[in-house]
Amino acid sequence: MKMKKESFRNSKSKLRVLGIDPGTATTGWAILEEEQGEIKPISFGHISTSPKETPAERLREISADLKSIIKKYEPQEAAIEDIFFFKNVKTVIKVSQSRGAILLTLKEQGLRIAEYTPLQVKQALTGYGRAEKKQMQIMVKNILNLKSIPKPDDTADALAIALCHIHSRKLKRITDDNF
Repeated sequence: MKMKKESFRNSKSKLRVLGIDPGTATTGWAILEEEQGEIKPISFGHISTSPKETPAERLREISADLKSIIKKYEPQEAAIEDIFFFKNVKTVIKVSQSRGAILLTLKEQGLRIAEYTPLQVKQALTGYGRAEKKQMQIMVKNILNLKSIPKPDDTADALAIALCHIHSRKLKRITDDNF
C-alpha cells in the first residue's frame, strides 16, 4: 500500500527534511525546513529504546515513533546516515537492523530518501571530511542559531545529516542547471 503526503509536496519554495542518525538504543531525528534559502529547525530529538525489550520490539518502537514524527511534521524528504566501518561487529549488526527498519518505514510513508556517509556529512558542514565530532556539533549550533549544542550526540548528528541533505540538494540543483 502506497501512502502519499501532499501538504508540502507541491510547494517549490518550502522543503521539510527529516534527518536520522540510526541506532537501536538511541535514534536521533531532526526536522529542518528550508524556505527561500533560509534553514530553520522545526523540531528535533531522539528515540530511546530499552535494552530489556527484544530486538524486534525495539525496532517496532523506532518505526512507530518515526511514523508519528512523519505524521506530525509532514517532511517530504528524509536523509539517513549510511553505515560506515565499525570495529565491533555486534554494533554494526544492530545499527544495520535499525537502518533497515527505518528505511522501510520511510519508504512506506512515501518519503524520498537520501543516504550520506559520515565523511559526506562532515565535508558538507565543515569543508573537511575528517572533522572532529565537536567541530560538527559547533557548526550545527551556529548554522541553526541554536542556544546550545543539542544532546544527546545522536540528535546533533541527525541535525547535521538534515543540513547535509539540504546543502547537497542545492549543490546538485546548481550543477544540474549548468549542464
